[in-house]
Amino acid sequence: MLFVVCSKFLLLLKNPKILQKHNLNTTRAVIYIKNMVSNSCIKLVKQELERTGFIEVLRVELGEAHIQYDSQIINNEVLNNILKQNNFELIPDANSKLIEQIKIAIINLIFYGNNGTSIVRNSDYLSEKLGHSYPHLSKLFSEKTGMTLEKYIILIKIEKIKELIIYDQLTLSEIAYTLGYSSVQYLSNQFKEVTGLTVSDYKSHGKRGRTPLNRIAE
Repeated sequence: MLFVVCSKFLLLLKNPKILQKHNLNTTRAVIYIKNMVSNSCIKLVKQELERTGFIEVLRVELGEAHIQYDSQIINNEVLNNILKQNNFELIPDANSKLIEQIKIAIINLIFYGNNGTSIVRNSDYLSEKLGHSYPHLSKLFSEKTGMTLEKYIILIKIEKIKELIIYDQLTLSEIAYTLGYSSVQYLSNQFKEVTGLTVSDYKSHGKRGRTPLNRIAE
């Protein structure tokens, strides 16, 4: 059955006239997507889903897309194949979805929220955001990723530090303040502990060695 659906999907993609005549059914769904970590990911997912001609994208956010589609043509296998072409994939179960939501919440806060300290100083942030107690989230994260949630937060903050160093618009003191470090020394010590380089070494080595956010705690 899947082969028939996929074959029909590919046949219609190769025939634009058929595609234009096809009427979109009104099946709606929210799909949860792994490896979406930036605004460019949002644009790419929207573009790839819409390119099929069988999916109307109602809204896309980090980690999820609200879509309307023709269920006679599109199913989870087809969606996953579309996403995998760009290194995304559907999230298969509730726990995996929650892990991805934890990651996205942290990335959103540290990279886009201009407030890297809230998640560290106030565990209520995640529990309020995701509707689960922090101990539950922390335990699940460790079990599923093999990394503590606290360690993941630190690694995301280090990547943000690297980004800000590359931008070269803030002093190290300003970076420390922005990300909630109590001192430049504390930031520098943690940076060296994680990367093996001092901040000065990182600058002098051509500012290389950044890790894609979706590769952290895979």
